[in-house]
Amino acid sequence: MTMRVIWLPAIPICFAASFVAAPAPTQVVQARALLATDGAHAGASLKAAIKAQIASGYHINDHHPTLEYLIPTEVKFNPSKQISVDRVIYPKGEPTKFAFADQPLSVYQGTLLVGVLLRVAPGVPVGNYELEGKLAYQACNESACLPPASAPLALSVKVVDRGVPSKPVNTDVFSRIGIK
Repeated sequence: MTMRVIWLPAIPICFAASFVAAPAPTQVVQARALLATDGAHAGASLKAAIKAQIASGYHINDHHPTLEYLIPTEVKFNPSKQISVDRVIYPKGEPTKFAFADQPLSVYQGTLLVGVLLRVAPGVPVGNYELEGKLAYQACNESACLPPASAPLALSVKVVDRGVPSKPVNTDVFSRIGIK
């Protein structure tokens, strides 16, 4: 009986330690949305990018995962009357072999750049417009997957008069993304 008394208090401590060892899914991937120019015109297209940093030792699945049951990485924006998403351009994942899978899996690791082609609706007045969304993913390491999660995304699009030229910004990111 004495042994039970000694070990029972240790159970909650061990149980709590198992949760402390794994980071929260939101700590594994940090993402932000960037624009290619400092302004946009009504009725014109606009390039954006999602730059996500995946923590070392973790990966997230390709947008088109290798296996049907894997959760894809997806960029989603909330609908807006002023700004719409024309297309999202995902990079091809990197085939990587893991001990838990028979075949290499297509995954993203390190820095992920996703291109987004936006369209400003015709007739949108000059001003600033917010577009919110998320990068949905499931992060895994060599031995386990965390619950599906998402990183919030926000863009502030400045619509300018037709006569005002827009200037390139974030050229370091957009030089690595093939948005046409």
